[in-house]
Amino acid sequence: MDDLPTIGEFPTIDERLVVAPSAGRFAPSLTKPGAVVEIGESIGLVESRDARCVVGSPFRGSLLGLLVVRGERVRKGQPVARLRVQPPTMQ
Repeated sequence: MDDLPTIGEFPTIDERLVVAPSAGRFAPSLTKPGAVVEIGESIGLVESRDARCVVGSPFRGSLLGLLVVRGERVRKGQPVARLRVQPPTMQ
């Protein structure tokens, strides 16, 4: 029972998935695994006949790796990358 969180305490979850904003073919950016990405920074593009959508990072953190390869077809909402989230800094 000692390892249960107390009321108001939450376990730290520091990995997140980045998902494709639309369906199409994935094209990675030049960001390499291990690099720190900022919120909104491009991890790649999803290209379809009609449009190009940027796959932006919704979090600040380190890119752990891509889950798809260049030219692979992805579905809307499909995970395309893994990030280790960095906690926000107090100012």
